[in-house]
Amino acid sequence: MSLIVLINSDQEIKNKIENAFRRERCYDFPMVMMASEKKILESLNFDLPEIIILNFGDSRVSYKSMTNQVKKDSWLHSFGIIGLYDGSTQNEQELMEEMKDLNVLVMLDYSRISSHIVKSVKIITENWQLIYQKDLYSHFMEHSSGSFTIDNDILAVSIYAGIAVTNLVQKGYLKPENKMHLQLSLSELIVNGIEHGHCGISYDEKTDFLQSGRSVIDLVSEKCEDPVIAAKRVHFEWDSSIESTVFSIRDEGEGFDVSKIKQKVEDDDPLAQHGRGIIMAEAFTESVVYNDIGNEVKTTVKHDDSVIRKTPEGFSGEEVIFPKKGDIVFQEGEKGNFLYYIASGRYQVLHNKKVVGSLSPVDLFMGEMAFLLNNRRSAAVVAEETGKLIKISRKSFVQVMKKYPHYGIFLSKLLARKIVRANEQHSVEEL
Repeated sequence: MSLIVLINSDQEIKNKIENAFRRERCYDFPMVMMASEKKILESLNFDLPEIIILNFGDSRVSYKSMTNQVKKDSWLHSFGIIGLYDGSTQNEQELMEEMKDLNVLVMLDYSRISSHIVKSVKIITENWQLIYQKDLYSHFMEHSSGSFTIDNDILAVSIYAGIAVTNLVQKGYLKPENKMHLQLSLSELIVNGIEHGHCGISYDEKTDFLQSGRSVIDLVSEKCEDPVIAAKRVHFEWDSSIESTVFSIRDEGEGFDVSKIKQKVEDDDPLAQHGRGIIMAEAFTESVVYNDIGNEVKTTVKHDDSVIRKTPEGFSGEEVIFPKKGDIVFQEGEKGNFLYYIASGRYQVLHNKKVVGSLSPVDLFMGEMAFLLNNRRSAAVVAEETGKLIKISRKSFVQVMKKYPHYGIFLSKLLARKIVRANEQHSVEEL
């Protein structure tokens, strides 16, 4: 599994992290701790860790010096950072500003280490593309996208929302002081999808449960004992242009009457507590729009136009396609002249008309084998749902690789991961 480098000298922090992993029975992530600048840079250069846990509150760690070194060397841009800080003495906004050029995915106050560190690591490893998306988008694409498929785990919701919002702050699209407001708004909307869309929890049921001394987390857990409910997911996506970002949150429930909820909010009815997510989203975003049945909401955030941004190079002019369910992306046997960047959606891989695999944004690309080897496609790809792909020509790809050769390491890791996954699937089929 992925190596985790803990940049820290505080034994108490190390113990907190180790205890959290032990409590979750999570032993898949080897972790090494270091604090000296020399060892840190050696590890980044040669161990190539994909996740770094960085203690910003450690006076013995010269994180500013490390930041400057990484900024100078593009070969070191192949990891995601989970930042730890002391909320009683440090300001998250100031830290985010200092680290805006690096790939900070999650920021955790010391008080949240025990409850959130393991979930954060798992979310990043399950969504491996997050590690490379910042560099890819900053160099190659004007538009950026992201997506998560979230199970009914309320404790994890703020992490998913935080990753998406942190992404906007780092790009300069959102002022750091507005980060928490937007994160809370999105979290509330996602939680609405879990509580009401999936679990069908009513106001009275929730109130009675809380008055009995138990939590909403316990109530959702009880509901998820039903395998039908447990299998439902919230689909959280965002799409950023230069001017704005549109967040889409869709649950797999039957929906609800949005107009009634809004009326209760306007009438100051006690039931308005159920509309908290809508109220917050409307206060901190440009617009909040639900679909007809009420199981999908889209909210738009206008970007901060006071920040000067670089024009992306590389793939910014490439064709963007939006396949719908059942659309064929490419056929088995056709020439592999294009590589496809997976911005969103799920796709079936078929060989001899038999489904042999699936692809999603975590895979980053599709069609890379035939593309790199200049061969014909060994399989067809069909969209399972509406998605977004960026079609990359061979000429653009070669030009980008010449300019940014460190992406050779990234592609090697990508192909290695896919080979490992294919071998695992083959082993399971043989059993």
